[in-house]
Amino acid sequence: MTAQPFYITTPIYYINARPHIGHAYTTIVADAIARSRRLLGDDVLFLTGTDEHGQKVERAAQKAGIEVTAFADEVSSAFRQMCVDLGISNDDFIRTTEPRHHRAAQEIWRRVMAAGDIYKGHYEGWYCTVDEVFVPETQLVDGACPTCGGKVERLQEESYYFRLSRYQDRLLEFYRQLPDFLQPDFRFNEIRTFVEGGLQDLSVSRTSFTWGIPVPDDPRHVMYVWFDALTNYLTELGFGSDDPGASDRMSRYWPGVTHLMAKEITRQHAVYWPAFLMAAGLTPPRRIVAHGFWLMGGAKMSKSVGNVARYQDYVGVFGLDAVRYFLLREMPLGQDANFADEAILTRFNADLANDLGNVISRTVTMLHRYRDGVVPEVAPGTRTALDTALVEAAATTIASVRASYDTFQMSVALQQTWELIGLLNKYIVEREPWKLAKSPASAAVLDLTLYHAADTLRVIAALIEPVMPQSTVRIRAMLGTPAESWTGLAPASLQAGTRLGPVEPLFPRIERTTEELRAMSDTSTPAPVPTTEPVAPVHVPVTAEAPAAPGASVTAGPELISYDDFMKVDLRVARVLRAEQVPKSKKLVKLAVDDGSGERTIVAGIAEAYQPEQLVGRTVVIVANLKPAKLMGIESNGMILAGSAEGALPTLITVDGVPPGARVR
Repeated sequence: MTAQPFYITTPIYYINARPHIGHAYTTIVADAIARSRRLLGDDVLFLTGTDEHGQKVERAAQKAGIEVTAFADEVSSAFRQMCVDLGISNDDFIRTTEPRHHRAAQEIWRRVMAAGDIYKGHYEGWYCTVDEVFVPETQLVDGACPTCGGKVERLQEESYYFRLSRYQDRLLEFYRQLPDFLQPDFRFNEIRTFVEGGLQDLSVSRTSFTWGIPVPDDPRHVMYVWFDALTNYLTELGFGSDDPGASDRMSRYWPGVTHLMAKEITRQHAVYWPAFLMAAGLTPPRRIVAHGFWLMGGAKMSKSVGNVARYQDYVGVFGLDAVRYFLLREMPLGQDANFADEAILTRFNADLANDLGNVISRTVTMLHRYRDGVVPEVAPGTRTALDTALVEAAATTIASVRASYDTFQMSVALQQTWELIGLLNKYIVEREPWKLAKSPASAAVLDLTLYHAADTLRVIAALIEPVMPQSTVRIRAMLGTPAESWTGLAPASLQAGTRLGPVEPLFPRIERTTEELRAMSDTSTPAPVPTTEPVAPVHVPVTAEAPAAPGASVTAGPELISYDDFMKVDLRVARVLRAEQVPKSKKLVKLAVDDGSGERTIVAGIAEAYQPEQLVGRTVVIVANLKPAKLMGIESNGMILAGSAEGALPTLITVDGVPPGARVR
């Protein structure tokens, strides 16, 4: 089967300041999408780079006391280094100061000029140097730019104009023909509304500075930075060059491109860029994906404001894959998200150390302990309903994760994968292999358990690979399994007899306070706080003690507990599906709840406060990792949280609008 072309781009990053978490996020999202497409066998072309022209760059260089070319070289190299630091798998890195890009930008200018859609006039109006846009006076907010809140300058100069007004109807028709052109949908609705409101011709050249690409045949003018910068997506394909292979690259990768960016530049990409291309006789891009802002302290993370987080500091503390996981799990597509030290610390210790790291360590340890580090043979036809349920869940997760990546919903894909991790943990708890190992008569069931646990981990490793490539390599080293594509990924296909590698701690808990993490934002280098020493891989002897089951009791401490002690309690949102009074009990109610990974039974002492029919449909908070206990002969798997005044009946703690399985922090 011929590989399908897939072209994805980040925005080319403006070099008026160095990269931060916001740039890191966009680049990691594009990288995860590119990696997923390679796993599906596509012919992937992944482009990133830097946008280096414009008055804002010229002024930033002057402020730094550096010649503008040297300034551009220095800051662009920082973005190139960011790609290395973050494990980005880009195929090319473009700079708008390269000769190949000058040729492409001037070629598209000539084509648009030849079509009669560029004309010379005079511009007088307000210009925002932060966003590099002209702002109509009616759109100013208290005399400032409505987008960034920055100062605007009154400009009056000769200018070339692009006849944007001519393309209103063509753009609206283009949008109608491609209803998924811009994602998410609500962002697309904003763009349609903007275009329907009427378009004005766009000033596309400047004479008040020289740091830009000269206009063909009129070098007193330099191109408007957006006319210049957007063309980079064609420069990569050889547009405007005499390369004999350029035509083939254009026909293969264009217009089937996915442009990924933050939401503040969707107008330039979804309005100006398609119009420029139409005028040049070229087809507009196939898709634009716009993500939200990272907020810090309730405000948009911004270089100009200064409320930014350095990705280097967090990678230094948590490791690269943990930062990649946090960023992609925390921000749903199109929505804003808050970057907080408490959130990343919680994600690391709960999701990575407790959930993923624990189940890998326990599974591999038991295989070493009980089967000499070799995946056991499973007799045909011996699979039970419990095993079948896990296999079916893994198959469903593979399909759902692939579907989520198709719509660029990495946060959802990770949530789906973590639901499978939760089911695997539950499977191990229910089967209790440490008890099976004590009885020779249970050897076949133990083989089943260990095989399906290891096999499910193999599937999980493949599903997290686009986001956590380094961790995937380490998991496969422990499982002794090779790299796998997504094209043939299926559960219950682990090769029996596979010899495992040594166990190693994948995500040791981070034992530091949020105050220590916050100190990083006040320094240019990571704060000097204690770090967890790396632990060498260990071979597990067969005589070692059995692993502790989840929910094992913790030694009682003083009345005041640490933050980490609290985080050992796994609080989850659950929805009550069914409820019934426990026979012969005045206080107990038997509840069936959906915890996001399946159904579980909880027995709660709330019968005096609630009738069973009052409970169905409520969204409650449960302790999900409580050790199972029998009450009136019924096994209760968790606890529902409630509050009560002294001597009063309990009142359930409920939440609205939060899906089952969501963590409560």
